[in-house]
Amino acid sequence: MTTIATWNVNSVRARIENIKTWLEKASPDILLMQEIKCQDEQFPAHEFEAMGYHCLIKGQKSYHGVAILSKQEPTLIMNRLPGEDEDEQARYLEADVGGIRAACLYLPNGNPIATEKYPYKLRWMERLRKRMSDLLAEEIPAVFGGDYNVCPTDDDCYDPVGFSNDALCQPESRAAFRSMLNLGMTEAFRTVNKTPHTYSYWDYTGGAYQKDHGVRIDHFLMTPQAADMMEDCVIDREPRAQTKASDHTPVILTLKDPA
Repeated sequence: MTTIATWNVNSVRARIENIKTWLEKASPDILLMQEIKCQDEQFPAHEFEAMGYHCLIKGQKSYHGVAILSKQEPTLIMNRLPGEDEDEQARYLEADVGGIRAACLYLPNGNPIATEKYPYKLRWMERLRKRMSDLLAEEIPAVFGGDYNVCPTDDDCYDPVGFSNDALCQPESRAAFRSMLNLGMTEAFRTVNKTPHTYSYWDYTGGAYQKDHGVRIDHFLMTPQAADMMEDCVIDREPRAQTKASDHTPVILTLKDPA
């Protein structure tokens, strides 16, 4: 089996002890990390390497940033999403790891929707859709995991009315997400778990975690070759309950080993 986790850690240096504790317990083969919030040279690679992980990093000062940790040595495919050469935000990493193409993504939030941030989000989603289409044509097991900043349906949000003006729940955001599925991609968690109002993110304010006032915005989308290998996909809520926790919690995908 191969386990792949995705986790928006909300600053790798601020959460390093939490991350290491979770890695020791969960021991995923691959961890896709978002919002590392540091430049490449500031990433604590040596701490993860001491735990048996290789590191690929696409950092950025103070904001964004993604990383792939893997027990097998990864082969970097690309460290930016094609489509806008002027886009310098560190939001995408793609690598081959043990016969699986793993893409780590941090999709733009898009708020406030009346600003340029929302059109940027939609353009980024179209670029991601194009990349998925390209990998579908290659007919390889590929997994796109990360913080999509999209609640696919009202069942993925504790307060759909309250979020009606949020970029996470806009009709255009949801339509762009569906367009990826309509290519032939499979969304892992909903394939095996139909329970509504199961979340991966809870805000820090107002006791959101304790009240279970959350949203589900961290997803795995898989090509058919990867979907055929899927055993399970779960949300591990426990790290969100820890002191100095990220506001996101890990989502874990289990795949059969490639034939």
